[in-house]
Amino acid sequence: MVYLHKQNSLPNRRLLTTRVFQMKNPRRHFLILFIQLVSIISFCHYVMPIRGENNNTSAVKVDLGIILDMETDVGKVMHTCILLAIEDYHAAASHTATRIVPHLRDSEKDDVEAASAAIYLLKDVQVQAIFGPQTDFMIDLGNRAKVPIISPATNPLLSVKENPFFIRVALPSSSQTKAIAAIVKNYGWRQVVIIHEDSSYGTGIVPHLTDALLENNTLVSYRSVISPSANDDKILKELYNLNTKQTRVFIVHLQPYLASRLFLKAKEAGMMSSGYAWIITDVLTSLLDSVDPSVIESSMQGVLGIKPYVPSTTELKNFTKRWRKRFRQVYPDIDGVELNVFGLWAYDSITSLAEAVAKVGITAIPKFKRADTRKNLTDIDALGTSELGSLLIHSMQNITLKAGLSGDFRIADGELQPSPYQIVNIIGTGQRSVGFWTEKDSISYKLKMNGKTAKSDNKQLGAIIWPGESTIVPKGWDISTSGKRLRVGVSVNGKLDEFIKVERDSKTQAIVATGLCLDFFKEIIESLPYAVSYVFIPFTIPDSRTSPDYDHLDNMEYDVVVGDVTILAGQSKYVNFALPFPESGISTVVPVKDDERKNIWIFLKPLKSELWITTGAFFVFIGFVVWVLEHRVNKEFRGPKHKQVGMIFWFSFSTLVFAHRERVTSNLTRFVLIVWVFVVLVLTSSYTASLSSMLTVQQLQPANDLINNGGYVGYLKGSFVEYFLMRMQFDRSKLRSYSTLEEYNDALSRGSKNGGVSAIIDELPNLTLFLNKYCRKYIMVGQIYKTDGFGLAFSEASPLVPDVSRAVLKMKEGGEFAKRGIQKYSSNETDCSQSNGTSDSLTLDSFRGLFLIAGVSAGTALLIFFLIFLYQNREILATDDSIRKKLSAIAKVFDEEKDISNSKSGKPGGNEESQTATVLLAASETSPEILPNLPSQSLEIRISDGQGEPPAHEGFSTTEPATLVHETITETF
Repeated sequence: MVYLHKQNSLPNRRLLTTRVFQMKNPRRHFLILFIQLVSIISFCHYVMPIRGENNNTSAVKVDLGIILDMETDVGKVMHTCILLAIEDYHAAASHTATRIVPHLRDSEKDDVEAASAAIYLLKDVQVQAIFGPQTDFMIDLGNRAKVPIISPATNPLLSVKENPFFIRVALPSSSQTKAIAAIVKNYGWRQVVIIHEDSSYGTGIVPHLTDALLENNTLVSYRSVISPSANDDKILKELYNLNTKQTRVFIVHLQPYLASRLFLKAKEAGMMSSGYAWIITDVLTSLLDSVDPSVIESSMQGVLGIKPYVPSTTELKNFTKRWRKRFRQVYPDIDGVELNVFGLWAYDSITSLAEAVAKVGITAIPKFKRADTRKNLTDIDALGTSELGSLLIHSMQNITLKAGLSGDFRIADGELQPSPYQIVNIIGTGQRSVGFWTEKDSISYKLKMNGKTAKSDNKQLGAIIWPGESTIVPKGWDISTSGKRLRVGVSVNGKLDEFIKVERDSKTQAIVATGLCLDFFKEIIESLPYAVSYVFIPFTIPDSRTSPDYDHLDNMEYDVVVGDVTILAGQSKYVNFALPFPESGISTVVPVKDDERKNIWIFLKPLKSELWITTGAFFVFIGFVVWVLEHRVNKEFRGPKHKQVGMIFWFSFSTLVFAHRERVTSNLTRFVLIVWVFVVLVLTSSYTASLSSMLTVQQLQPANDLINNGGYVGYLKGSFVEYFLMRMQFDRSKLRSYSTLEEYNDALSRGSKNGGVSAIIDELPNLTLFLNKYCRKYIMVGQIYKTDGFGLAFSEASPLVPDVSRAVLKMKEGGEFAKRGIQKYSSNETDCSQSNGTSDSLTLDSFRGLFLIAGVSAGTALLIFFLIFLYQNREILATDDSIRKKLSAIAKVFDEEKDISNSKSGKPGGNEESQTATVLLAASETSPEILPNLPSQSLEIRISDGQGEPPAHEGFSTTEPATLVHETITETF
């Protein structure tokens, strides 16, 4: 604009010069010459950069129309970038004769003014391309004149496919919708509110965003439309309306000047506190520097934003410095404006246009083909058509910049291709990157240099500071502030009073609901991280044979139904069930009856097969280890090979009943046996306890086979179990329904022959209460048929289901609630530890620790023995023989009996004393009377210290207490 002003003032200067020249004063003549010189310099300085003229009068000029809103910061940023792009092109292609001449026009925030400028540029200037317009009308002008319209339009309603001369050089707002949906999915939010501008720009994103959210099972609970002309009171009123709703996740698609007002009022309405989540689109995130920093710091803390990712390169850093310098020159009165992605796209677009012009390779610009001027034509009809436009559009529709300032700048089929999106968290007055999103890999924390996400553990965003300076992820849902309470439906004619019972207080007429299901519901609501108020509403279950077990939920008028509601496939079409809370399934209860029949293989059942195999393997392994440790020093572990193999099995298995009588001499063997005897003790004790339990359970058998013998079967009245029994081929005439646990007891006590039943078939929660109350009289037998159990039935639109299901899982992990509930409502005073009538076999998992200790102990002892053995025979290993000969020699030494003569006592007569003691010991065993005849003063009895004693008589014996321990008797005189 400054340049154009100086250019238009040139004729006035010439007129002034002429008038002064007419004066005869010599001083004035000199002044005239000076003014003319200044005018020429000004013309060259200001006009030539705009028109692209130089000393080469034969240069081919390509006229480029530029229509920008120069009243906005974005328009000024793009204008500066375009000037730099043209300068860079001319500098790089100074040897060519093609010059791009820009013609700037200001749209002044008016579509009519922008259209008028476009008509002028096409008709009078005859530009070969236009950059900037973002309306359907101007795109139609380009189609008519066959002039490329290069536009940074983000409105997805502007279609490239329907407009052959339209080139989109910015990402449409619809391209970010999947990234936003991925963020919502990452935090498990099920409902969101979209706040958008009431314009074609604002509404264009809504269908695409809604579809992207629905793909992730997220609903748009409400759309808030803000008019650009709305005053602060209207914005505040709309925010108060949003605050009365349950959803706390807001997606904002507003331009900066309107968004800044919205966040100021959101802060005033208390909606920038903990528990709220705000996500802003790229139009605001990319232009955040245009928002007042005080607004950001006071009202936008914790907001998540998404914007196109621009890689930080050396070229970008250098260009940013140049751009700041030029921007201050062109707009010296404007501060605080920074380079943004729209400016980078404008630079890359002009660079792409210059490359397209170079590809065309023109030597002269073809003139516009004029329309027929013989008729009275309007300005639009008289535009004519460009012959060069068709060549340029063909080159521009598919072009790629290898090193664009904005990153991977690639135009395919006339549209800029998507790039990775960056996710930022607004902290202070700036932005902090917390992750990225790509079409291929969705969200990630880091991004590779090639624009792809890393393959490591990288599928989560970084740490985020949420509104209210909270680090806790918002739940996305809360009870509204309008005072609306959760409507809880409770049945007045439930199946069992222990689960749900509804009464009306005679004095206050208030509804009083009790039971295990109500207690569970209250505890779940209290465990939620936010307060939920509720009111009980009683209702009656229709008494119809075609509507069993709350099957009327297809017309549910409540937010949630609480009771013994079984989760069935038919009901799930109308309601959303939270996870089941009690144990699920259908089983049978029968009276206890003794049965003398015994299983001949029941002694094998206490241990699982894998435990039997592991135990046997360890017996053999321990026997082998003991044999290795005792083979060289203990005569009882020597002899023929068949005897040694038999000793391995005999010694290890004899420890099972502690019947081994062989002495052990090695300290390593003693260590191994101490550990192994402890393991055997634990195994035998556990086996005995499990077998005793199973023998007791074998006495508990059903009274008879229900279907074959035709006994009567009872079930809970109103339950779907009746239909389950019919599918199991039970005779309807043999089915009897009951309403209470007391009626169950009475029917089972009388039996089928006395007007009762032989068995009760019902759901596990009901049977658990029954058995806990009458555990000594009845047992649960037979197969358990799995069902989905009881669940809280919520309305389809309720956002409480995920949080309630998580709370159910947490309560089920502890198991304390079920125990307390059963004790509270069964009123049982006896021990019911055997109420289920089952006893499980012991598994290997229960003894892994024991076997690990035994294995490590035996392995360690074996390792120490071999290290000592190899060290003692190191001279064999040091020979030059082959490995085979060395191993053969080592094996031969191992098989030989160890010579322990060097360890005997060195005292004279030691051998005599030892032999005498041996003779006396043998004599005492044969004739006990010999020992008493010895003189008492010359007899010394002691435990041998191993000196002068054969190996067979050393050490200790791990026999049972009744085994005689031999002592060495030595005579001294």
